Amino acid sequence: MFTAQRGPGPRTPDKPNAEVNRRLIRPSLNEVKEQMQSRPPRKKPTPPEQTNAENFYYVKQMQSRTPMVVVLQDGENIHGIIEWYDKYCIKVNRIGAANLLIYKSNIKYLYKESEARGIKEE
Repeated sequence: MFTAQRGPGPRTPDKPNAEVNRRLIRPSLNEVKEQMQSRPPRKKPTPPEQTNAENFYYVKQMQSRTPMVVVLQDGENIHGIIEWYDKYCIKVNRIGAANLLIYKSNIKYLYKESEARGIKEE
């Protein structure tokens, strides 16, 4: 073990300029290596099953009433505004046409309508 001196130690009334030797308590490098080898490696935690990213996206588009394009599995495009959603479907309000309830399993992808025109949103 080491003995280290770090400036003047605590002063006592009988020894005003006394220095105190203090030991640094530190494990040896071999002890640290042994502890690291004896531990099993930590596994990364499994990611959560649901991140709520989909819900956040729907809520954001609903609140801002963003015109959306929903592309279905068969290639059909549905233009409208998402009114609400649940676990299995979304309701799309369309201008000049009937509102639709679309099962999420039939949706290939969806995007903002303004992105289709090449307009950048900020």
